[in-house]
Amino acid sequence: MATGNSDTWLERVLMAASVRRWSRVAQQADTTELPRLRRQRAAARKLKQRIDKLIFVADGRLALPVVGNQAFPRPHEADWAWRPDLWCGPLAVPGISSVQSKSMLGSEATLFHDCAHSEITLRQLRNLRESDLAAYGLRLDVFKFDGSYLSLAVDLPEEASRGLKRKHLIRVETIVEMEKPLEIFARLNIKHGPNTEQIVRELPLNGQEIRVEFDLAYTRLNEKRVERMWLDLIFEGPEMNQVILRDLTFSRRPRAEL
Repeated sequence: MATGNSDTWLERVLMAASVRRWSRVAQQADTTELPRLRRQRAAARKLKQRIDKLIFVADGRLALPVVGNQAFPRPHEADWAWRPDLWCGPLAVPGISSVQSKSMLGSEATLFHDCAHSEITLRQLRNLRESDLAAYGLRLDVFKFDGSYLSLAVDLPEEASRGLKRKHLIRVETIVEMEKPLEIFARLNIKHGPNTEQIVRELPLNGQEIRVEFDLAYTRLNEKRVERMWLDLIFEGPEMNQVILRDLTFSRRPRAEL
């Protein structure tokens, strides 16, 4: 009875037989009769075209960051680390044009603004650089901007809040490309009971490593009532600009005891 692996096994057998046949043909080429050698050369050229195409496509695809990849450098002793799904795998709806406020791209990212007329687009794109660890990136295009604020909120999963203490440091790292300089601020929000703690850091966009850390020791966090966390990326002066977030990762670690 045939199984799901039968075809794969048969393909391997046939491919091995083909390799042996062409190896034998190549070894005998010096003594093969010319009419037969001419036919073999024509067949080999057709085969070479298909093999070259396979190698070209395979090299391109295999050089891409792996879909679903959660691997990235994280601090020593990190007890939680995460890359949002938007940067890991393809979305069912990859983009939105004329984005209205509170529109979501995927299940974790929401765009907020107060424009009377939106000339903003959001689109997920495939990362193609060998240096990229994230499979996908997020492109934000802003044309005319008549609002006073523009922010992208990223909801953190429940695991980020579970066991959260004031001794924790929350690290955010990203890779940003932009058409022209602008300021981006990261605001960490932690809801605990009726209150929400907020910590704001400016992203160091001039550095090679775009990284900020939030020290929860300087908050009045009620550790017993932590409900959820989210990050706001706030874009200052975004008009007529394109911003690409190639990656976005989070990690959590306890501060070293003094």
